[in-house]
Amino acid sequence: MKVNVSTRPLTDVAGDVLVVERYAGQPRLTPEALRVDRALDGLLTQVLGEERFEGRLGETSFVHAAGRLAVKRVLVVGMGPRAECTAETVRRAASAAARRARDLGARTVVMRLIGSGATRIPPETRAQALGEGVRLGVYVFDRYKTGKKEELGIEVLTVLASDAREQAAARQGLRLAELTAEATNFARDLINEPANSVTATALAEAARGIAKAVGLRVRIHDRAACERMGMGAFLGVNRGSTEPPRFIHLTYVPKGRARRRIALIGKGITFDSGGLDLKPADAMERMKGDMSGAAAVLGIMKVLPGLGPAVEVHGLIAATDNMPSGSATKPGDILRAMNGTTIEVNNTDAEGRLTLADAVAYARKEVKPDEIVDIATLTGACAIALGQLCAGAMTNNPTLQARVLRAAERAGERVWPLPLIDEYREGLRSEVADLKNTGPRPGGAITAALFLKEFAGDTPWVHLDIAGAAFTDKDLPYAPKGGVGFGARTLLAYLMATGGRS
Repeated sequence: MKVNVSTRPLTDVAGDVLVVERYAGQPRLTPEALRVDRALDGLLTQVLGEERFEGRLGETSFVHAAGRLAVKRVLVVGMGPRAECTAETVRRAASAAARRARDLGARTVVMRLIGSGATRIPPETRAQALGEGVRLGVYVFDRYKTGKKEELGIEVLTVLASDAREQAAARQGLRLAELTAEATNFARDLINEPANSVTATALAEAARGIAKAVGLRVRIHDRAACERMGMGAFLGVNRGSTEPPRFIHLTYVPKGRARRRIALIGKGITFDSGGLDLKPADAMERMKGDMSGAAAVLGIMKVLPGLGPAVEVHGLIAATDNMPSGSATKPGDILRAMNGTTIEVNNTDAEGRLTLADAVAYARKEVKPDEIVDIATLTGACAIALGQLCAGAMTNNPTLQARVLRAAERAGERVWPLPLIDEYREGLRSEVADLKNTGPRPGGAITAALFLKEFAGDTPWVHLDIAGAAFTDKDLPYAPKGGVGFGARTLLAYLMATGGRS
């Protein structure tokens, strides 16, 4: 999609669809929409009145320009109440408008820098939200459809700014949107691919491709290397599989002095059958998405050189599937993690925390980061607690967690803090090893995080459990059914706030 920014009057710009905004509870159109309405001899007001258009967020309506404007159609998008307008409002409204324009067959869309009601939000932020809404909203995954594929449709987006200053800010915001949406949509593609396509080897090849394309350092550790490093927990998950494991280490180094060294760890279970503690069929259906954390990390690493934050970032993924076989890890087996901790496996379907344990131990030994953030579809318990629209955050460092939560708010992704209650660690006590890999059913998201906390030690660490938010069964305001790419924009916002531009 080509994106332009212009200061020309919106009544003079050619295109298939012109998008203007309308706020709920406002008796009159915005000044920009009124200019369009006058050019249409009041047709816009007439149609909106007849359709009882209320201006609800995401509501759309359109009229044909009939040669009175340089565009073919004028599309009105609802923004909700003006006083409640935020960057997320702009993101959702832009997505709704872009989807409707695409469905109308538009190839060229002209859109005012909507969000005039959000007077306290800088134009750059509004432009980024607009760009993200458009690019994320029109995403489709139809690679395997052999019939007529749904076309992206929109080839050119022209955003109209009021003056040269707003134009410059809009260009910067739209450039950021291009990169953050690219990271998210790249993650979506990986999540939506079938598990027979995205194996641990395939994830490693994707990492190599990213490194070559954008200039990152990459190390791929095979089974023998993981054995030499003592990654018994990670390799224990892989025992039942015919697919070889891969431990991926991508490194981004800024041009100037790095303000911090950060490890991002993504859960990379390419398919989770549950192992010998086999999942029921309906619970296994979407387990190709159990590598959503890894997909987010790869998407982030792909765009970091374009964003240029002044932080050193290490993207780490312990990639494998979790399968049942005669060689699979059995309940009651004891594994030894990279840091020497012994783990009694009392549930082979709690495999993600085993791979993450070795990834965190690796980060502390090999990377020595100032901060660690892991992102994982870790527990159904978190999805039960927070539903499908919100991730959970747990930490050993409230200051770091607060920064991540602020980043999530800016990105428009819902993340809610959950407590790490020390008394719950009693549920991980083993009679024969240092830890069990699962505790009691109540508080399952917390005990899973407490397990990981054992490996983080005194390094500031935040765990994001995205089990509910990573995959959606229905269209969301700017995510279609399937992989959401959740967390990529939050962690990019966190990295940019931590390092700024190098």
